[in-house]
Amino acid sequence: MSGLVATLEALLFLSNEPVSISDLADATEATRDDVAAALDALRGGYENGGRGIVLRELGGGFTLASDPAAEPAARRLLAKPRTPPLSPAQAETLAIVAYLQPVSRPEVARIRGVASESATATLQDRGLIEESGRSQFGAVLFRTSPLFLKLFGLQSVEGLPDPSAWDPTPEETAELRDRLLRAGEARSGGAVSPAQ
Repeated sequence: MSGLVATLEALLFLSNEPVSISDLADATEATRDDVAAALDALRGGYENGGRGIVLRELGGGFTLASDPAAEPAARRLLAKPRTPPLSPAQAETLAIVAYLQPVSRPEVARIRGVASESATATLQDRGLIEESGRSQFGAVLFRTSPLFLKLFGLQSVEGLPDPSAWDPTPEETAELRDRLLRAGEARSGGAVSPAQ
């Protein structure tokens, strides 16, 4: 039963909304009775273990929630300003720095086709990139920072995904193009001529 309890805990942790017993039973390939018993064991473990998490039954399902005793601390933590997500320009710039580091701002601008001063400055302010010396022409070179590695769960930049994994073959490109054209035809209700 302890394996099922651990699996249910993982599923509830991953779900952003309450999950019903039947959905949990389907996912774990266990009976509803076994799931109900495992949920009771999970609840007991939280209640008796002095943990900061509790199991709640809400809206016909189960979810993990913070213990009400942690509410004052949680309010203080969540009241802090949140870091806004990266803009597309910042994400593009970060990807270029990550894969080509060390790289200069003019090189980033040449690759992106637009100026990158603002995006580079923001990434530097957020601590995601840092200066890494100067090029032979005197331009500042940038590399990713230890914070970047931490936020992306990497041991080193060698752990970055291989970009060629997302480089479609000509056949895949043609198939994708055909699927998009068919989807466009279906939405418009008419024929869509292929782009020339």
